[in-house]
Amino acid sequence: MGGAQATRKPRTGARTTPRTRKARLRVAKADPWSVMKVSFLLSIALGICTVVAAAILWMVMDAMGVFSTVGGTISEATGSNESNGFDLQSFLSLPRVLIFTSVIAVIDVVLATALATLGAFIYNLSAGFVGGVELTLAEDE
Repeated sequence: MGGAQATRKPRTGARTTPRTRKARLRVAKADPWSVMKVSFLLSIALGICTVVAAAILWMVMDAMGVFSTVGGTISEATGSNESNGFDLQSFLSLPRVLIFTSVIAVIDVVLATALATLGAFIYNLSAGFVGGVELTLAEDE
């Protein structure tokens, strides 16, 4: 078995610079139904975050004594001998604040969903005239 053996050289540093693949894509159409579904879900999430943030902010402000301090000042300023004045603490109670925040969140969900869907229709109309938005995607290997 004493034949000549071929020796292979190990490949060291075959490529020194990474190759980048690029693709040019064009967003020619946005499906309004898909836009409506996604914007509805994102609006719901934003509405829930708004209600939770308002509740946490109210609890922190109540724990700091902001409502009692400001409420005392307002009741002194608006009160007279026969009436106590405006009661800020009962007006800005947690249930009232959460109901108001929930109403604003529901209005936000409806408006954001409608505006995003309308934006998809307007984008489709304008993309028909100018061809859409061109994107260049790159992938490093």
